[in-house]
Amino acid sequence: MCSRLLLLALTVSMTASASELIYRPTNPSFGGNPLNSSHLLGTANAQNDYKDPSTGSSRGTSALDRLTSSLQSRLVSQLLADIGKDGSQSGSLVTDEFAINVVDEDGTLVVSITDRSTNETTMIEVNGLIAD
Repeated sequence: MCSRLLLLALTVSMTASASELIYRPTNPSFGGNPLNSSHLLGTANAQNDYKDPSTGSSRGTSALDRLTSSLQSRLVSQLLADIGKDGSQSGSLVTDEFAINVVDEDGTLVVSITDRSTNETTMIEVNGLIAD
């Protein structure tokens, strides 16, 4: 009995020692080492298996699509450049995708763009572009 009491007294009277607890974040966004960012991004990208369904094909646009876009851009540019020349006060351009009407109303250039697939119309009015 005496030895148990002595063992209990020694166990309770022992001192505990511990060091200071230091927290060091890993993520540089939360104060961690900035050199960890490339490693963390690489790890996250390796784990990410999500594919965006709205991207379609990853090949990009075809040469024909680029040519069509470039030609449409050039035609719209020429249409806007021709307004005001030779007394012309309006002009229009119709393609498979959209219809553009441009009218000069007393110095205000009014551009009406209609999406032919949805019939949605956008009106743009600009003042001061055409010299009197």
